[in-house]
Amino acid sequence: MSNILDKIIANKQMEVKKQKQQISLQLLESKIKDPKEQNSFKEALQRSSTGIIAEFKRRSPSRDWIFKEAKIETVIPSYSRNGASAISVLTDPDFFGGTLQDLEEASGLTNTPLLRKDFIIDEYQIYQAKAYGADAILLIAAVLTPKETRELAMKAKELKLDVLLEIHNETELGHITDAVDVVGVNNRDLTHFITDVKISWDMADKIPDDFVKISESGISSTKTVKELQKAGYRGFLMGENFMKTPDPGKALDEFIKELEPK
Repeated sequence: MSNILDKIIANKQMEVKKQKQQISLQLLESKIKDPKEQNSFKEALQRSSTGIIAEFKRRSPSRDWIFKEAKIETVIPSYSRNGASAISVLTDPDFFGGTLQDLEEASGLTNTPLLRKDFIIDEYQIYQAKAYGADAILLIAAVLTPKETRELAMKAKELKLDVLLEIHNETELGHITDAVDVVGVNNRDLTHFITDVKISWDMADKIPDDFVKISESGISSTKTVKELQKAGYRGFLMGENFMKTPDPGKALDEFIKELEPK
């Protein structure tokens, strides 16, 4: 039976094929010749006391539009000013309402490390990430084989991009490779988009300690963040909790102040 993830990947294959016809790999490579200096996603999390990765996310397959009119030029600088350790930018148009232009615009507005959040299935997308200003890419174990994960991660390292590997269960631990910088546990099952933060606790001790660990999805309280910090997590990817408000940057500021009271 087809699930949401199958639909997203089938659509992504067509999207990437079309992008390759519109912009050649050679053109992307020429755009990379004089890249901005990389801001390490991994190091930013290691330095941060909160580890909040604030996400720019207009919509989601699980709840449709979250903030349809959200503007990069408003939200990104506000996220940076208000203490985001890193910023995730969705670049999937059809299911998440994002674009590569969002990423490119964001890169000119902040020095906070930027994660390209998308369903990466082809080396071409890694060149895109670098060309449009990302500092890190997301690889999702659920849509890749361990071999594909390693090859794509190694290509990212060649292009001086950090790699966040997303896993959801024990069977995906085999995707972890030394070319990965950060391992994220997605509390949302991508096949049907049901979320359970308990998954992060179940997986905490199963991920090798030499990887920076982050928890993704379904996090909405400082209590949960503090408990996950005790379990060994250094980063927390949060999108809907901020983007569902009229002022995502202000929501981030209030969350961090509650997390670290002065």
